[in-house]
Amino acid sequence: MKLQEYTTSAHNFEECMKCTVCTAYCPVLQVNPLYPGPKQAGPDGERLRLKDPYFFNYALKYCLNCKRCEVACPSGVKVADLIQSARIKYDTHPPKLRDQILASTDFMGTLARPFAPIVNAVTDLGITKKVLDFSLDIDHRRTFPKYSGRSFESWLKRRSKEQAAFPEQVAYFHGCYVNYNYPQLGKDLVKVLNALGVGVQLLDKEKCCGIAMIANGMAREAAKHAQHNVEVLGKAVSRGLKVVTTSSTCTLTMRDEYPELLKVDNSAVRDSLLMATRFIYEKLEQGATLKFRADYHKKVAYHTPCHLEKLGWGVFSERLLRMIPGVEFTMLASNCCGMSGTYGFKKENYEASQAIGAPLFEQIKTLNPDVVACDCETCKWQIEMSTGYPVMNPISILAEALE
Repeated sequence: MKLQEYTTSAHNFEECMKCTVCTAYCPVLQVNPLYPGPKQAGPDGERLRLKDPYFFNYALKYCLNCKRCEVACPSGVKVADLIQSARIKYDTHPPKLRDQILASTDFMGTLARPFAPIVNAVTDLGITKKVLDFSLDIDHRRTFPKYSGRSFESWLKRRSKEQAAFPEQVAYFHGCYVNYNYPQLGKDLVKVLNALGVGVQLLDKEKCCGIAMIANGMAREAAKHAQHNVEVLGKAVSRGLKVVTTSSTCTLTMRDEYPELLKVDNSAVRDSLLMATRFIYEKLEQGATLKFRADYHKKVAYHTPCHLEKLGWGVFSERLLRMIPGVEFTMLASNCCGMSGTYGFKKENYEASQAIGAPLFEQIKTLNPDVVACDCETCKWQIEMSTGYPVMNPISILAEALE
């Protein structure tokens, strides 16, 4: 399908039959009366905006872009994309300094990494949080993710010859989180893939997927990142490599948001971009095997991130976790955690963010698992802060359970 056909059909708001099921499934509308809701903000609002941009409502900024409205829509209308496209097209407010800082993940990670212990200690201080609250409207109750002193890229580069020796190869889009915050997830992926006889290669100078820029009014910058990443992914695909990821949001952004919101053609690479859990599951279905520890026991509650639910790929994480003999598995009810990347950091969104996630937090506390499994890093931050329970990517649980 050509890019023009893809985006035109995806934005066919006239297919909305006004059933309002999207409104019923919207987590924001339940807690924030300022938000008009997906039906009014999406298909209904688009009809008015096409007549006169005057009808653009700045309350659209309260949309989480969780995609739950699109999952629920029986007509396949891309409701969230209509809302985000309207924000890109009609919102004339320049991003605040706070928004630029939150969106510049590569830049902030590069600055923080050499001073990671100091940065982590300072951002944990109550006085620091109060200053950021007062000066930048970053809520003082929010816990900040930690930075790593060493990048995942440097770790894998030192093992490039070792990885090249494996008979099968994949490229890994690690994203900002693995590179700057938590390299261990990337190491865990390498361990699991190596156990399957697959070597892992770095992409050629990948950039942030751009989702934080889209969410913070920096669509032009996001489009530059998208174009760069499509070219980088294209080099790997041209060598016959699949590209695996460990972030549900990065995956959704590069597969769907690039053509939908940024008008960047990714048709040459889209089908080669997969969540690592799907890639691993398919390898096992084809006859590959993994050996698990006989002494491994863990009570795991699995939360499907909203963006993974939109992709329809949560089933692969679920089935992989159920394969581990020592795992006592529970599937959590489908709920949004309320974090949505940078959304939950903002002072004006904090209360709504926590209220959205409350049903999920309560279910986790009731179950009392050893660990919560989740494929999204920002869901991890939210759940750990709000419940006190540790959160692990399914890949890390697989790696931990291997012999």
